[in-house]
This record gives sequence, C-alpha cells and structure tokens, in this order.
Amino acid sequence: MMKRVTVIFLSAAVLSYGAVLQAGEIEFLKSMNGSWRGNGTVKIRVNSLPLNISCKFTSGATDTSLTLAGKCTGFMGLSRAIGADIRTNGSTYTGSYVGAGTGIAGVNGKRSGNAIKLVIRWAKDVNGDRSARMTIEKIGSDGMRLTTVDTDPRTGKSVVTSQINLRRGP
Repeated sequence: MMKRVTVIFLSAAVLSYGAVLQAGEIEFLKSMNGSWRGNGTVKIRVNSLPLNISCKFTSGATDTSLTLAGKCTGFMGLSRAIGADIRTNGSTYTGSYVGAGTGIAGVNGKRSGNAIKLVIRWAKDVNGDRSARMTIEKIGSDGMRLTTVDTDPRTGKSVVTSQINLRRGP
C-alpha cells in the first residue's frame, strides 16, 4: 500500500512539474508578442566590416510557437526580409529561419533563462560551412536582442555576424 501511494505521489509531482515548465514557456513566448523596431549591425562574411542596419519586426506567439517577421534596411536603402518560425515542445525549440540569403535554414535548441539558444543549419554554405548559432533574447519587458554567431574558417574563432537590438514600438 505504501509503495502504491509513493508511486502515485511521484507521478503527480512529475506531472505538476511538467505543467509548471509548460506554463513558463507559454508566458515567455507570449511576452514577445507585438511590434518591434531597432538598430544593429550585420557582417556579410565573418571577415567583413559590420554594416549598420535599421529593422522592424512583428512577432506572434501561441502556447507552443513564436513567429518573427520583419525587414532590415541598410546602406543605400538595401533591405532584406528576416523571419523565424519556431515551435516548442517542452523546453526544446525547432523550426526555420530566413535571413542569410541562402534560403530557409533549420534551427533547433533550448531556452536558457530569457534566451532561446539555437543552432542554425544553413541551406547552403555560409562562411565555409552550414552551421552557426542564434540567440533570441528577451531584455526586460520591452526589449529583444537577436544575435547570430558564426565561426571564422581561417582562425576557428567565433564572430558575431549580426546583432539587432529591438524595442517595442509601432
């Protein structure tokens, strides 16, 4: 009898803990809903000079997904669409990203604190391979930072290839 009560108690504790984790993901995702605008820099290649950009994004979140859709404009009005469609299953995130000009890239990763840390799998080689890292970080209640890091094939060092700092706004 005691063994059965222990099993029931442990099962309830595990289910409750899972519900708390899921509630935390839902709250986190929904906190990113809205319109965002800001500035940042982007490097076309790891060894190029950074270009200043201005960006506008709209994000939508459900209990299990986050969608970012936007456009960044740089030198001489050149612009590029940037977007992500990410789904969560517990603490695991998977989905797609468009922004490097190579086609739709796959992403997967996990949330750590206020950041979703993703590994990117480019559709074509970028900087000598098909792999990079992206972080979507919530900064306070009204900020978000999107950072992409790639590896310099000559030195093996990590290089920030884009960083966009966004604030809520129309």
